[in-house]
Amino acid sequence: MPDNDELVQKVAALEEEVDQLRRALASRAEIDQAMGAVAAVCRMSPEHSWDVLRQVSQHTNIKLREVAQHVMRWVVTGRLPDEIRPAMRAALLRTRHRARHGAAPGLGAEPGSCAGPDRGAGSGDGREPAAQEA
Repeated sequence: MPDNDELVQKVAALEEEVDQLRRALASRAEIDQAMGAVAAVCRMSPEHSWDVLRQVSQHTNIKLREVAQHVMRWVVTGRLPDEIRPAMRAALLRTRHRARHGAAPGLGAEPGSCAGPDRGAGSGDGREPAAQEA
């Protein structure tokens, strides 16, 4: 039978694991919401929207959860931070191109006509339209 110190260590390890799982679950919910937003706004499949978010994260060196938070604020405010705006537009264009040329990341509809988050960025007010016809 384990002694008291071993049990205390085991309980502490399990509590840490539970905390990590809770954080992961919360992060996943944020990412799923952002995927849904990109899919709806840009008329693309969830697989394509996942690819867009992943590309933005990789090209900006910003954690995927943070990119998801920026995307959700973009949907509400129409504003996307300068540090991810170019990467978002490039990811949308790359994903759309891959889908049209048979190298799509998954099954589903071809990405739609999301104009990208930097259309109108030169207007000076920092607002981007949610979606426009390209």
